[in-house]
Formats: sequence, C-alpha cells, structure tokens
Amino acid sequence: MEIKRTIDEIDHQILEILQKKARVPNAEVARQVGMAPSAVLERIRKLEERGFIEGYEVRLNPREFGQGLTAFVQVRAQATANGALADQLSEVTGVQEVHQIAGDDGYLLKLRVADNAELGSVLRDELSLLKGVESTRTNIVLNTFKETRKIDLNR
Repeated sequence: MEIKRTIDEIDHQILEILQKKARVPNAEVARQVGMAPSAVLERIRKLEERGFIEGYEVRLNPREFGQGLTAFVQVRAQATANGALADQLSEVTGVQEVHQIAGDDGYLLKLRVADNAELGSVLRDELSLLKGVESTRTNIVLNTFKETRKIDLNR
C-alpha cells in the first residue's frame, strides 16, 4: 500500500494555483497565499525535490500539428514478452501513454496520429512487428469531453 505523503495547507494552496496555470508569476502565487515571493519559491523548490511536482508542460492543440485522431490501443502481450516490450511500445509513432493493465491484455496505449491511414500504418508496420505483441484492439476517439492531468488535491 502506498503511503500518502503529507503537505501543509500553504503547499496545498500553491499546488492548486500551479495546476490551474503553471506559468503564474511567483509574485502572484505569493500574493494569493500571503507569503513573501522568496518563501514561495523555496516551497516550490522543496515540492519539486520531494516529488510532488514532476514538471511543467504546455498543452498544445494536436490538430494544429496534424495529429487530430486519438486512439486507444489494447496490446495483448505474449506470455514470453519481457519488460523491454513497454520500452519498445513507448517508441512507436504517435504513442503518448503506455500503461500496463490487468486482465487479458498487457498494455493500453494512447496514440495521436494524423488520420485513419496513419493509424493503420502504425498498427500494421510498427506495433504488429514488435516481438512480444500477440494482438491489438483499437478504439478510435470520436469526441473528447474531458482530458486532464490535474490531480484532485481535496481527496
């Protein structure tokens, strides 16, 4: 069982602010939590060191980069497949996420590609050729109503 590490209320507030807008100026974070900017900067540095903050990213519009089709691919791994398969799956064109899952399948992939033709090419010319891949099942996303990496800090 994973032990939940604790943070104080100020750290909690800082994380809430940064999840809403990671580029918020440090002085604005300090104003919102009622602390000096240097103290807030030190808290953020400690949150990074302790692993609460893994990094900062910009969310790009995939359609603007010719990657408008999202698909989830379940990969059934052969019984003899080893841990190297996850690394190989990570290198496949368009793969954004690789999850090892319970059940009949071994992995769940999230891909972003241009269109059905590129998806077919990835499935046929890349995924199916990997040693350890027994079969795949693909679900194409028609609409996305919610997509986030935000963590519910109130749980």
